[in-house]
Amino acid sequence: MKTEAQKEHRWLQRLVGDWIAEGEASMGPDQPTQKWEIPERVSSVGDVWVQCVAQGDMPGCGPATTVMTLGFDPARKHFVGTFIGSMMTHLWVYEGELDASGEQLTLRAEGPDCSGNGRMAHYRDVITFKGDDQRLLTSYMQGENGEWTEIMTASYRRGR
Repeated sequence: MKTEAQKEHRWLQRLVGDWIAEGEASMGPDQPTQKWEIPERVSSVGDVWVQCVAQGDMPGCGPATTVMTLGFDPARKHFVGTFIGSMMTHLWVYEGELDASGEQLTLRAEGPDCSGNGRMAHYRDVITFKGDDQRLLTSYMQGENGEWTEIMTASYRRGR
């Protein structure tokens, strides 16, 4: 079956290339914020998917690899994707949409609560383009009280 790329698929192609991410993450209550810098390579998988692979020293994890896949499902009218990391056993499954400006993609997922209390929590990853060569990723977790807390932010610049 041949699928024709739609505008949402073309939006994903903006991610293709080599990037350097500088970020910081909250490692838990009463713990200092961890900072890192790590390269990421984003490649096309045909015209309708992208794969984002990062390898390097992750805060609190040491050497690690992460792989994110992103696409758009026209039947569901949502962006879809997955995320795995060599430092975890959970398969994250994304669903999301672009904002009205077309510059920000919000992805929703469910996963283990970062606090280690054994419960599942809701997460949001927000990818915001700041021009063709810069983007921001901000991750949030919803607490038991319903409040959203920023847990990680990373600024990506296109490598040369």
